Amino acid sequence: MMRALIACLALLLSPVALAAPSPDEAYTDAAMERRARGLYTQLRCVVCQSQSIDESNASLAQDMRIVVRERLAAGDSDAEILAYMQARYGDYVLMLPPFQANTLVLWGLPFFILLAGGGLIIVYVRRQARGLPEALTPEEEAGLAALMDEEGQ
Repeated sequence: MMRALIACLALLLSPVALAAPSPDEAYTDAAMERRARGLYTQLRCVVCQSQSIDESNASLAQDMRIVVRERLAAGDSDAEILAYMQARYGDYVLMLPPFQANTLVLWGLPFFILLAGGGLIIVYVRRQARGLPEALTPEEEAGLAALMDEEGQ
């Protein structure tokens, strides 16, 4: 029964899928094409390993490109399209995640690592400087010179 229902839905929806614009179709307007391609590079394919939907060959990326083209054709601005995709797929869909409380670690971690590494280098250099011997006293220099003379004979 369930298979029959799925088959009927597939037959009903196939004309809709065939009528959807292909992402390979280029806009005749070069400015619209540039906007579409620019948006493609700002959106991450949610099933790929950090690829934009422009680089990805996944079927979901193709669907996302179609949605972008449909929203462009509807007259949405770039910001509206990005907000729509973010609302639909979450913050992960944006190649450059927004600066929010839940992404604070993502944005702050590189700076924290840099500061921690710099601090460790400073601590290491100071410890090494403390371990170096100070200048020899005149008595020590005389003793060292005497030892060197003995070795030279």
